[in-house]
Amino acid sequence: MTGMVLHLSEDAKEFGHQALRAFEAAGGDQLVQQAEAKPDSRESLVGPVLAGLGAWELDPRSDADGLEAAAALCRSAGYWAVPYPVADRLAAPTDLDVDGLVVVADTRPSAAIAGLESRWAAVTLDGARSKVTGHAAHGPAFVTELQLSAIDENGAGDIALSLTLQCWTLLGMLDRAIELTVAHVTLRKQFGQTLSSFQGVQFQLTDAEVERSGLDILAKYTLWSIGSGGDGAMNDALALRMSAIEAAEVVFRVCHQLHGAVGFCDETTLSWISRHSQPLRRLPLGLSATRDLLTRRAGGAGLRGLFA
Repeated sequence: MTGMVLHLSEDAKEFGHQALRAFEAAGGDQLVQQAEAKPDSRESLVGPVLAGLGAWELDPRSDADGLEAAAALCRSAGYWAVPYPVADRLAAPTDLDVDGLVVVADTRPSAAIAGLESRWAAVTLDGARSKVTGHAAHGPAFVTELQLSAIDENGAGDIALSLTLQCWTLLGMLDRAIELTVAHVTLRKQFGQTLSSFQGVQFQLTDAEVERSGLDILAKYTLWSIGSGGDGAMNDALALRMSAIEAAEVVFRVCHQLHGAVGFCDETTLSWISRHSQPLRRLPLGLSATRDLLTRRAGGAGLRGLFA
């Protein structure tokens, strides 16, 4: 595994910081609340910010720097729960005249693209590509069931990039969830002392941070794996997705527990992030289905690299 890279370049990190500041200046936590009230406003709320950052000039498919910058952008979008499918736009295939690509299940294909007028392609996990020709009514967290028209079976190379960038978005959400929870337990008092001083609280936060930091390393490894064009990129992307869903379950459980009942109320930012993490955790497949698919694909050979 010579040459493995487990860090982002300084340029990619700086791009991610610029994106964080740009999303904050555009409204920060208000963006997702405004978009949920008016789903058709998603493009006008977020599109100009992404265009201003030069997001659509990135080339994550053939340029290593562009791939790292795309990952950093997705993480920043996740941090603010930006109500826009940044990862799906960045994963748009170059040989189709579309704005973005969604990875969908074979049955009841769905994606969080309600309220957007963009042109979309869809790909199943076995590589069948379709054009999105319509969708059903808006559901929770912008998820809608899609109407598809088949194109070809050439989508296998599109899947790893899309799944990986989605996991970077989810990683940004975990960053923020833990940050919010640390601030909460540092401020709140019980029995005359802050919640953060209780050993049980410290243990729970440590568990959550171990999951988040572990996912951070695996996300960087998978970025290197797909960037280096190895045969195992698809399996690595599925393994990353499985790890990301597992980490999200632990982190959000701990963060909701430490926030108490208020963590489920719309007055708290945590509730918005948690709700809008659901499409990333459930689509195209949930944890058990992702694990089953990875097991079938990896077979007796197993995984290589950090996932071995």
